[in-house]
Amino acid sequence: MLNNDKNLFDIVLLFALPASGKSEIRHFLANIDSERLQKEFHFGETLQLDDFPYVHFMRRIDQECEKIEHPRIFFPSNDAPMYNARDYATLFMLLNEDYHDLINRVQIKPDSAALWMFDRFDNASLKVDMLPRLGLLKTEVRNKLAEALEKEGQELLKNKLAEYPENFSNKTIIVEAARGGKAGSTLPLQDPEGYQFSLRYLCPEILEKACILYIDVTPEESRRKNQERTNPDDPGSILNHGVSLEVMLNDYGICDMKYLIENSEIKNTITIKAHGKTYHIPIGIFDNNDDKTTYFRQDASLWQEEKINAFFADVKKVTDTMFENYMNK
Repeated sequence: MLNNDKNLFDIVLLFALPASGKSEIRHFLANIDSERLQKEFHFGETLQLDDFPYVHFMRRIDQECEKIEHPRIFFPSNDAPMYNARDYATLFMLLNEDYHDLINRVQIKPDSAALWMFDRFDNASLKVDMLPRLGLLKTEVRNKLAEALEKEGQELLKNKLAEYPENFSNKTIIVEAARGGKAGSTLPLQDPEGYQFSLRYLCPEILEKACILYIDVTPEESRRKNQERTNPDDPGSILNHGVSLEVMLNDYGICDMKYLIENSEIKNTITIKAHGKTYHIPIGIFDNNDDKTTYFRQDASLWQEEKINAFFADVKKVTDTMFENYMNK
């Protein structure tokens, strides 16, 4: 066990389509008494990793490319899907690095936070058989982009280091991500779409210690909630960012998680074959089609005890099943 407490989850992969309630659940967990979380959910104090800030930074790179009349690198336009969906694996490589840095509390003091991020993207890309695109830029272009994005690079670094704890006693690491495929696709999804593809790129240290909390909503409900939550004035916000309809239909028009559950080798798990091994990752499904989570987007001081208790009861049913399977890994 990562935290030396056999009553707690070490790592929870928090997965769902966009706007399904993942960020609201993270917000909830961060604002509830730790003793109650441990007793009822098997969650310790949460340390949180998320690949959305990296997607946002990729889009910011492309926006700055446009300003200096340089071809875009990651996305054809502000609202379009990625040029190459293999970059979903690049994102998981960045999360692997975040995990290892967190566990070892690696101190990072780059001369330029933006250039540090550029190098991270390139190194992660190489690991998934993609070109080091930022490293192939002319020095003048690369430096211009770095200058424009330095403040945002510093913010990414600050947020990364802020998750480092003094110790890992009574801690649970939450890893948030969304994956899917093009609307109308048949299952199983083909590489590089879906969780089946991306999960193979998580490092063994995560796969060995992880379980999955999957927030279930239909693609239609995901699109509705995405439109509802979007604040165009706050595109980098975890709680308020939006995804364009083109991306929702192309990248998140279908989800393969239930397919993976139904076709797993062991009940209440998903089977992942990676790194020369087979992993059976315990999973719990929280049905959020009737939207139990939007309430918890507001400031925690406004939450009513009745709402908190009802939500605890709903989630506990899922986490109890997860934990039973988790202990039998």
